Amino acid sequence: MNLFLLRHAIAVDRGLPGYEDDSQRPLTPKGAAKMRRIAKGLIRVDPKIDLILTSSYLRAVQTAQIVAAVYGMDKRLQTTDALTPMQSPAAVIREIVDMLPGPSNLLLVGHEPFLSSLTSVLLAGDESLAIIFRKGGVCKLSVQELKYGRCATLEWLATPKLLSRLG
Repeated sequence: MNLFLLRHAIAVDRGLPGYEDDSQRPLTPKGAAKMRRIAKGLIRVDPKIDLILTSSYLRAVQTAQIVAAVYGMDKRLQTTDALTPMQSPAAVIREIVDMLPGPSNLLLVGHEPFLSSLTSVLLAGDESLAIIFRKGGVCKLSVQELKYGRCATLEWLATPKLLSRLG
């Protein structure tokens, strides 16, 4: 299985009037435009995604919708609370394992520091790795047997700038 981990695009700043609820902060127009370029770069690097799982937070859903549109797979997008910012990596790992056998190429759209923690657990077995996802950053992990602990290989980690240039 290939796991792609994507941090949501640039969103409205936290705490602005009208956006007090963190889960309801939308992407900015600039963030949405940049995400379209990132998604076009991503499809050039890896043209196959079978399913998108996204955090239920608005900015992540909007990011996932942009990627789904570029990949032409609007109906293969599911929201999950297991990818929200305060969850533990174990929750999303359990959810994916419960789907198996499932998609071979799964995109997870979420938040920091959650994505860094999940990546670290899958690569090192704990949350000790210093990995930071910029907004719109993506990594690809290959996994033989998904479990909580060291089970993945890092295929690549791409910055939003690099993917935008490819798009």
